Amino acid sequence: MSFKVDVLQATFTILTLIIFVGTVYSVKNHTYLDTSDPFLTHLPHHLHGTHYFATKANLLNVLFIKRAWAWTSSAFLFLWITSPRPQRSIRRLSKWALGTAVWLVFTNWFFGPALLERFIAVSGGECTVSLPSGAAFPVPNEFCFTKSTVSPLTHPTLFASPFLLPEGHWTIVPRMRRGHDVSGHIFLLTMSTLFLADQLTLSVRSHSNSPWTPAHKYAIVYTFGTIAVWLFATYTTSLYFHTPLEKLTGYLLGIAGHALTRII
Repeated sequence: MSFKVDVLQATFTILTLIIFVGTVYSVKNHTYLDTSDPFLTHLPHHLHGTHYFATKANLLNVLFIKRAWAWTSSAFLFLWITSPRPQRSIRRLSKWALGTAVWLVFTNWFFGPALLERFIAVSGGECTVSLPSGAAFPVPNEFCFTKSTVSPLTHPTLFASPFLLPEGHWTIVPRMRRGHDVSGHIFLLTMSTLFLADQLTLSVRSHSNSPWTPAHKYAIVYTFGTIAVWLFATYTTSLYFHTPLEKLTGYLLGIAGHALTRII
C-alpha cells in the first residue's frame, strides 16, 4: 500500500507543535526574556551562562536567523533552477517575489519604518535609550524610525537629565520598547518554513512521473536541510525570547504572509 506524505501539512503540524511546546516550556520554567522591557533587553539573557542559544551572539542567530530570507531564497532558487522545465514557471517566481515583498514591508521598510516597528509604536511603544547603568529613558520615535545613533556629544539635550553616563566617547542606537513587540524571528521563520515546504511539495508529487536529476536531488536535500534549521531556530526562539503573546502574533503573521504567496 502506497503512503504519501503532504510535505506542507506535515511541516505546518511540526512547526505548530514546536512553537506550542517551546512556549509552554518557556512559561513553566521561566526561560524567556521579555524583549519589550527596556530595563531587561540591554542585559544579557538570564540564562546566557548555562544555555548557549539564550545568547543573541550564538552562531545560529548570527549566521542563519538574521539572514533567514537570504537562506530561504537560496534554497528556493536552487530548487527552481534545477526543476524540470514545466516546473520552472513564472508563477513560482512570483510567489517568491511576493514573499520577498512581505519580508521587506514587515521587517525593513514600509514607506519609512517597517510594519512591525510601526505596530510597536501604535500599541504604546516608546523609542528608548537604554544605558549600561540600567537607566532607560524615552526619546522621540523618529530616532528609532531612522535608526539614528545618539550620544551626549551629538545630542546633548537628550542626555540633560542626571543619569550615570559611561565615561569616554560612546554612541548608542535607541530601540522601540514597551508596546507589543511582535516576534520578528517567529514571523520570518514561520513564513520561510511554510514557503519552502510548499515549494518542495511540487517536487515530491511529481517524482513518480518526472525522476529527479542529480542536481535537483541536491537542491531537495539543501531545502529540507534549510527547513530543519528553521524548525530548530523556531524552537530556540520559542524557548528563550519574547512573551507568549508576542510569539503567537509572530506565528499568525507568518502564516498570513505565507497565505499571501499562495493566492498567486
